[in-house]
Order: sequence, then C-alpha cells, then structure tokens
Amino acid sequence: MLRDSPRRSERSSSVVDFLYPGQTEPVVTPGVPVLRLPLRVGVAFVPAAASRGVLPSGGISEQQKSLLLGRVANEFKGRQFIQSIEVIPSTYLRPGGGFGNLDQLRGLLSVDIVVLVSFDQVQFTQENKLSLAYWTVVGAYLFKGNRNDTHTLLEAVVYDIPSRRLLFRAPGVSEVRDTSTMVEVRERLRAASLSGFGLATDDLIRNLTSELTAFQEKVKNAAADSPVARIERRPGYSGGGAAGSWFAGGVLALLGLALFWRRRAA
Repeated sequence: MLRDSPRRSERSSSVVDFLYPGQTEPVVTPGVPVLRLPLRVGVAFVPAAASRGVLPSGGISEQQKSLLLGRVANEFKGRQFIQSIEVIPSTYLRPGGGFGNLDQLRGLLSVDIVVLVSFDQVQFTQENKLSLAYWTVVGAYLFKGNRNDTHTLLEAVVYDIPSRRLLFRAPGVSEVRDTSTMVEVRERLRAASLSGFGLATDDLIRNLTSELTAFQEKVKNAAADSPVARIERRPGYSGGGAAGSWFAGGVLALLGLALFWRRRAA
C-alpha cells in the first residue's frame, strides 16, 4: 500500500518570542538611537524552540551556528565606522530574555548594536507516485522513492540596544528539493537541512549588504527635525561612518568652492 500522506518536521527560533515573550501584539515605543562611532556590534542566534514533527531531527548545530554568525560578522568587518564585532555564544541568551537580556550583554560585552539571527526550517517527505512504478520494476526490493522538500528562512534584525530601535532587517530564504529511497531518507534529509541553511545564508548575506548600505543612506538623508538616528563620535575617532560620506563630500565641496573663488580673484 502506498502511503501518500506527507510527514513534516519544523525547527525554528523567533526574535519576537525572544524580545516580547508572552505578548501577541507587543507595543513598541522606541526612542531615537544615538549611534556612537565607531560602533561596537554583537551578533547572536536567538534561542530555538523545540523541534516539532515526526521526521528525523536535523537543524543546525552550535558549530554551524558559529560559522554562520562568522559570515554575518564579516559583512560588518572592514567598515570604517565599526570598531569591533563580537560573535556571541547562544548560551548568553536565554529564552524570552527580552531587552533585559540585551542590556546584560551590553554591560558584559560593551556592545551597543546587536544583530539577532532567527530561523525557521520546515521539512516534509512524501512517497511520490513515481515510486510505485519504480517499485513495480524493481520488485521485491521495495525501494520506494520519496519527494523531500526543505524550506529554510533566516532573518537578521539589527537593534540599537539603548533605544530599543530596530535599525533594519534582512531575510535569507532557500528551498531544497530532493528525492531518495526509503532506506536513505534520513541521511538525505539531514544533508538537505544543512544545505538549506547554507543557501539561505548566502541569500541573507546579499540582502544584509544591501540593507546596511540603504540604512547608511537613510541616516545621511534624514531630516534634522525627525532624524533616523543621531550620530556622535567617540573620543579620538575622526573617521567616517553612516554620515561619513556625506561629511567628506561636504568638505570636498567647500574646498573646491574656495579654490574656484581664489582662482577667479587672481
């Protein structure tokens, strides 16, 4: 008898559940962030919920999380307005820890900005109709084919801890489709789970780069009476930053204008 009912498994973590535990419609009243350049950034996975479903457990290990966070951190490194970026172990965040937990991280690790990464991965497998034909040909071996789908969503949200302000977010998605025999379905699902996280990370990095650049422009072009963020510089810092390109451009324009009038006067 051909079993055609899909079997499903899901593993996930949620930024909303972490920041606003027990609140179905959280009320957020953030302030205007004060970005003190150069920025000190932390990046971490929010705690995961228990896996749900009947398929073999897959998911992402702590080592894989660390590698993924390292790739996210690399997008911030090398930028003039970033002083440091800290990959935060999962053990530093507790389920439902909220902004109080982030305040603790700020005091412990001296980070002002935090990048919180969450994920949702769903896998399901279903014996496909081609498996019956294959079974008929092979006969007594009873090797049924399976259709295995793995859907993965990653999300990085960037918060200014003191103001509770969401600065920007970036998603990453992937879909892995596969077929296998009943004998190898567990191994193939585990491999698809890992591949799904890798592909979703690639997409996340692309989107994160775009969103980071867009946020810099948003800060630069914000009206003075309704700023997206206020920019301050730490003692000894004279570099650029979110508003650095604007500042440098203004200085060059003034120098060019002065040179023009000097030549005209001569």
